Amino acid sequence: MSDHDSGFLGLIGAGDPTATDGEARLEVEVDERHLNPAGTVHGGLLATLVDTTMGAAVRSMAEGEVPATSQLSVTYLRPGKPGPLEVTAAVRKRGESIVVCEADVTQEGKSLVHALATFALIDG
Repeated sequence: MSDHDSGFLGLIGAGDPTATDGEARLEVEVDERHLNPAGTVHGGLLATLVDTTMGAAVRSMAEGEVPATSQLSVTYLRPGKPGPLEVTAAVRKRGESIVVCEADVTQEGKSLVHALATFALIDG
């Protein structure tokens, strides 16, 4: 379990992403509770991790605004297994009230997921 044991991220065994200047990173140790019936990392967990990490990347450059996911596209490239995962995210484009962000999940140097999201910026 991570150091962050409250809220939804604590419930799934993840800590908070680190983020600065429109980029974010999150490491998660996957175990049996994160697997689907096929024995691979559940796609819903992976979608949650990229959404959370991209949101942190957007928040790191938003000035008093709160990002709300308005569109999320997740491309699953290969199955994951128990062990460490690394999620990285970066803001790609920022408009007046919309931000586009990309994220990747890797395990043992191999890409598991690529994601693209649009966030609406709401006044905080």
